Amino acid sequence: MTVLYEDNHIIVVNKAPSEIVQGDKTGDKPLSEMVKEYLKEKYNKPGNVFCGVTHRLDRPTSGVVVFARTSKALSRLNDMFRDGEVDKTYWAVVKNKPPKMEDTLIHYLIKNEQNNKSTAHDREKPHTKKAVLHYRLIHASQNYFLLEIALETGRHHQIRCQLAKIGCPIKGDLKYGAERSNPDGSISLHARSITFIHPVSGEQIKVIAPVPDEKLWTAFEEAVSRD
Repeated sequence: MTVLYEDNHIIVVNKAPSEIVQGDKTGDKPLSEMVKEYLKEKYNKPGNVFCGVTHRLDRPTSGVVVFARTSKALSRLNDMFRDGEVDKTYWAVVKNKPPKMEDTLIHYLIKNEQNNKSTAHDREKPHTKKAVLHYRLIHASQNYFLLEIALETGRHHQIRCQLAKIGCPIKGDLKYGAERSNPDGSISLHARSITFIHPVSGEQIKVIAPVPDEKLWTAFEEAVSRD
């Protein structure tokens, strides 16, 4: 966990691929607890420290996560996420070149609780939820392609599922059709940036999360910054 931004009301961190945002059945220490410990130590706070979870990232995914430091900020951020007032940009590394340089994908997703996996359909079916994302190809290496993605909806495994549906499973994502796993168990999906209006001050906040310290990611980041 690396802190990217903090003030009295919010704290924004860069999540490593193995970390979980909230406690789950694994019993592993979640990011929310790490943030609490960081705040407690930094500000020498006695007793319990408030840290509100506003959104989540899948465990094998890296990138920007916003936590609320006050209940006022939490309720306002929850409303903003629910109402689609937060802009999130993701980077995904895929093995196959997408059919178009940029496109809007619209599918209907259904989640299977048993295997914790979503399936994308081209048409609406019973129990499906509409999923919309926009992607564009922003760089390519000899073997991989870097896509920048903006979400319009926030469905279970949406990016992973929709990219797999068009024949572009994310690197390392065995669950959605990648040929092999990444050595560290991650998938090559990174929440690159987040932009929102501060829940208390009203100013615009934009935070960019550096990519994981891994050769391919670093090469892509450097290439994009040169473009």
